[in-house]
Amino acid sequence: MKFTRQSALVCSLLSCLCIGSASAQAPDAISSGSEWPHYRGNFSGTGFSPLQQINQSNVANLQSAWNYSLLANALNSDDNPRQPNSQATPIVVDGVMYLPAADRVIALDPVSGEELWTHRVTESVASRRGVSYWPGDNGARPRILYTAGRRLVALDAATGELANEFGESGEIDMQIPYNSVAMVFENTVVVGANTPRGAIGGIGNGRAFDARSGEKVWEFESVPQPGSLGHETWEGDSWQGRLGANAWPFYFTVDEQRGLIFLPLASPIPFGYGGDRAGNNLFSNSLVAVDIRSGEYRWHFQTIHHDLWDHDPPAPPALFEIEKDGEAIPALGVTTKSGYLYLLNRETGESIFDIEERAVPASDVPGEETSPTQPIPVNPPALARVSYDPSDLVTAADTSAEHAAACAELLGISGEVTNAGPFTPWAYRPNGSGNNTTLLFPGLTGGPNWGGVAFDPNTKYAFVFAGDIGSFGWVEEAEDGADYPMQRRGPRPGNFQVEIDGMQLPCQKPPWGTLSAVDTSTGDIAWQQAIGLSTVLPENKQNTGRPGRAAALVTAGDLLFIAATDDNRMRALDTATGRQLWETTMAKRGNANPMTYLGRDGNQYVVISATDTLLAYRLP
Repeated sequence: MKFTRQSALVCSLLSCLCIGSASAQAPDAISSGSEWPHYRGNFSGTGFSPLQQINQSNVANLQSAWNYSLLANALNSDDNPRQPNSQATPIVVDGVMYLPAADRVIALDPVSGEELWTHRVTESVASRRGVSYWPGDNGARPRILYTAGRRLVALDAATGELANEFGESGEIDMQIPYNSVAMVFENTVVVGANTPRGAIGGIGNGRAFDARSGEKVWEFESVPQPGSLGHETWEGDSWQGRLGANAWPFYFTVDEQRGLIFLPLASPIPFGYGGDRAGNNLFSNSLVAVDIRSGEYRWHFQTIHHDLWDHDPPAPPALFEIEKDGEAIPALGVTTKSGYLYLLNRETGESIFDIEERAVPASDVPGEETSPTQPIPVNPPALARVSYDPSDLVTAADTSAEHAAACAELLGISGEVTNAGPFTPWAYRPNGSGNNTTLLFPGLTGGPNWGGVAFDPNTKYAFVFAGDIGSFGWVEEAEDGADYPMQRRGPRPGNFQVEIDGMQLPCQKPPWGTLSAVDTSTGDIAWQQAIGLSTVLPENKQNTGRPGRAAALVTAGDLLFIAATDDNRMRALDTATGRQLWETTMAKRGNANPMTYLGRDGNQYVVISATDTLLAYRLP
C-alpha cells in the first residue's frame, strides 16, 4: 500500500485535520450543509441537505464543475486492470472529499476535484461503495476507514498513510467479509457481513470494533442461539451453521438520542427452499434495533416470515418524526425488496399505521411449510408491482409491435406461468418434469433496493424508488449428493424481459421504474412518477420508467436529485409534485446515491458517481 503527498501546500490544507479533531463533525457544519460526513449525509440516513442555493428557480442552469476518473491509475494498472463500477457516495469533512476508486482510496479537493492524496490498495479491493470518517480523540488523529474483503483498514485522514495504532499496522481481520460502508458513532465502528454460499467466513452477524484500537466490542447473533429470543423459530438444528440472515446493507443508520443502531438482516441461505428450516426463522428478513455501545437487543420487526424469495430489507431505515393525532412520534421508514414500506416507531418497533397479517398462497413443494400469513402494510400500499395477471402483458399500443411480439413469445416458451399475488411460492416440478413456472413480482432484484429511503422534513414526504422486473422460477428435486433435497431453478436468462436494440425491456405494461412520495403523516401516497426513458421505443412511448437500485438526494431547495436508472441520466424533480425540472445525460450510468455540499468558494455542488467517473455540478 502506498500514499502520495501532492505537495507541501496539500499538507498545509489538511493540517486542520491533525488538530481540533472534535470539530470535524461539528453539528453547525452538518446542519448548515457545508459537509456530507456520512454515506446518506447524517446518522439518520435521510439523504437530506439543508442547502438551498440550488433551487427550483435556478436548477435548470446547473452545469459541469469538474470530473475525476475512478478507473485504475495507469501507474497501478496490471494485466487485469480493476474496473470500478462505482456505487460510491463520497463523504466531505472539513473541506476534503474522500471515496474509493478502482484500485485506491483518495482524498480530493471538493471545489476543484484535484487529488490531494492517494492510498493504493494492493491486497483485495476496497469496497466500491464508500468510506467512513472517525474524528479522532485524545490526541489520536482523524481517520478514514474502508473495508476490503475481510479487512477493515484505517488511514490517517490528513495523509492517506496507514494509522498504525489501529489493529495490526492499520488494519484488522474482520473474519467475515463486509463489502460496504462501516458506521462510525463516537468511538464505535459497526460493520455488517456478506456471506454468500461458498464465502470464506460464517454466520452473518453484525459486529462492532473500537475505532482507536480495532479491538472487537460486540457481536450480534443474527441467528439466535439456544436460550436466546427467537431460537425456537428454527426447527430442530436448522439454525446451526446457517448462512444468510446477514446485515449486508451499503450503510447503517443510528438514533443518536437513544443510542440505537438498526440492523436490516437478509434472507436465510438457501432462500428458494426452506423445507429444512420450518418456522419463521428469526432474525432473518428483520429489522433489529440494538444498543450501538453494547450490541444488546432492543426490539425487532420481521418483514417476511420464512422467506423463500430473497426479499430482504436491502437498506437500513431512514429516521424521522411523524406527526399523528397531534403527537410527535419518533419514527423510521424501512423498505423491503418485496415492494413495501414499513413505518414503525423506532423506540418500540411497533407499527404506526396498520400492518395486517394477510393470508398468502401455500407451497405445494414436499416438505415445505410456508407461513400462512405475511405482514403487509395497509398504509402505504405496495410501492412496486406485487402481482401479475395475463391482462398485464404489454401490448403494441403500450410500447411497440416488436416488443409486444417478443414478450408474447417469451411468455409462450416459459411454461404454465402462475402468479397468485404477493408472496406467491415457487411452483413445484416433480422430478424436474412438467412446466409449472412461477412469475414472481417483484422479481429477485426486488422493488426498492439498496439506495434506501429519502426524507424531506419540509413536506414530511418519504421518497422510495422501486424497479419492476419479474423473475421466473420453480423448485425441483436436487441432484444426488446435494446439501438439500430440493432446489430452486429458473431459466437463463431468468427475468420477464426481452432485449430490443441492446436495451432490456420488461414484458408487463409500464411503468418499470417509479419514484413514490409517501406522506408520512397519513401513510398515503402523495405522488408517483415514472423515472427513466426507454429510448429504443417510439418517441411518444419512451417515458416508461427504467429499473434501478439507488435512491434520491433531497434538498431544502425543494429538489430531489436521482440518477438510479439505466438510461444514463441524472434528474432534478420538484419534491411536492415529482415534476421534472432538470436533466443531464452522462456518459455512463449513475448507479449510486447523489450527495451535495457547500464548497469553500461559496458554491453548492451536487456529485454523482457515474460508473467510472465522479461528476460534480454547480450553478454558473
